[in-house]
Amino acid sequence: MRERIPSRDKPAGDQDGCSSPSRRKWSNFLPLLVFLVVVAEITLLGRLDMAKNAAMVNTWAHTFYTSSRASINTENDVSGADSVHKLVELDSCEEWLERADTVNYTRDLGKDPIFITGFEQESISCSLGCRYGYTAESGKKPDATFSLSHDPGVARVLRSMESSHYYSENNIDLARRRGYNIVMTTSLSSDVPVGYFSWAEYDIMAPMIPKTEKSLAAAFISNCGARNFRLEALVMLEKMNITIDSYGGCHRNRDGRVNKVKTLKRYKFSLAFENSNEEDYVTEKFFQSLVAGTIPVVVGAPNIQEFAPSPHSILHIRELSDVGPVAKKMKYLAGNPELFNNSLRWKYEGPSDSFKALVDMAAVHSSCRLCIYVATKIRERDERIQSRPCRCTRGVGTVYHLFVRERGRFEMESIFLRSDNLTLNAMESTVLQKFQLLNHVPVWKKERPEVLRGRDNLKIYKVYPVGLTQRQALYTFRFHEDEDFRQYVERNPCSKFEVIFV
Repeated sequence: MRERIPSRDKPAGDQDGCSSPSRRKWSNFLPLLVFLVVVAEITLLGRLDMAKNAAMVNTWAHTFYTSSRASINTENDVSGADSVHKLVELDSCEEWLERADTVNYTRDLGKDPIFITGFEQESISCSLGCRYGYTAESGKKPDATFSLSHDPGVARVLRSMESSHYYSENNIDLARRRGYNIVMTTSLSSDVPVGYFSWAEYDIMAPMIPKTEKSLAAAFISNCGARNFRLEALVMLEKMNITIDSYGGCHRNRDGRVNKVKTLKRYKFSLAFENSNEEDYVTEKFFQSLVAGTIPVVVGAPNIQEFAPSPHSILHIRELSDVGPVAKKMKYLAGNPELFNNSLRWKYEGPSDSFKALVDMAAVHSSCRLCIYVATKIRERDERIQSRPCRCTRGVGTVYHLFVRERGRFEMESIFLRSDNLTLNAMESTVLQKFQLLNHVPVWKKERPEVLRGRDNLKIYKVYPVGLTQRQALYTFRFHEDEDFRQYVERNPCSKFEVIFV
């Protein structure tokens, strides 16, 4: 909305609607006056930190110039015989949108935090209020529950880290049909993924030790009734002269009373054989292999390469016909130290950005991420029923009001893009600038190994719309071109995004 400034009575000599010579002279000298004032201000601040005060000076000068220009326009600009004055823009579009797009939320989450029953959670660090308990508090209706309650308005949550091949209710579609509103499984397509990976649990960058064992690989397999072909693969590898020390209950040939990770460190290869071949079902078998500095030979998730710390750091047996080529590759790497070390180079140079982006997700506890998910849905209901402009058009351009937060955070930050620069590059640049000005510290900063924390510079891995699954956010979603992004912003007023920093 534009603001109007009431007209002043025209002074004598202006009855014909023209400016007096003295006013024209003042208008002509105004830029010079502003320049002199700015120079004086900079001189005054010369002994201070200029980087800190430059923005203040620029803002002051802009305000002085704008208000002076507004005063001149108000006094001199007349349109027609009725002396109707032009609109004067006291505020920028950005300032106006900051006020106009404010949502009056029906719930103060600071005073009335998210409450979830059916589970007792120890104290966790979270970006919003988040409480857990087995039973509902007196007079307090829970927002979600892990119980079988069908109380209207209370979301039912399913949480499990087991494979859906063994527990069919963990299949997302089946869980929805059974009435679960929120699904938390190892699947990155679930609402709130609960993977086995985390920086805190696995010292992934732990140093390596010399590979002293004569056998090529170690195996820890105890469930001999797995529904996939992992035991068949183990037998086939042995028949192809791959020597394997088995410490688990299946095909045991070594004493299993050992520390698993310390033992794996002495081997070139580890058999990270899961009990089911399910997308995203990647357990401690794989991550302990990475900690130990071995090359994991995987039977399991068909998309295991997405979990690899670098492109050539693992070997994958997708089906039994792969056993032969994998056995050949194991022998080749074992006999070529330089190539073997290249497969483990990530241990020295650090894993890929995609690996860091995946594991960083777990830097925020899944119980906190559940609260963020529930709170976001609550606020979205209020946002849908309130009218907001979300954009501002003045002159020939339009300013779009967008919102962004870091993945793992709850509150959104405002950013603005202009119609003449509504591009993916402009979006990422604006997001980066916004968080740099806030001196933002990524949520993973304390969790990552110190060698991977980097300096204070921020690097964007992905910006994506709020509401996508982590599978979409990490691997499948992208705006194909600037026009896709433009159309999305235009079709989704006050668009909300999340950013992943690496």
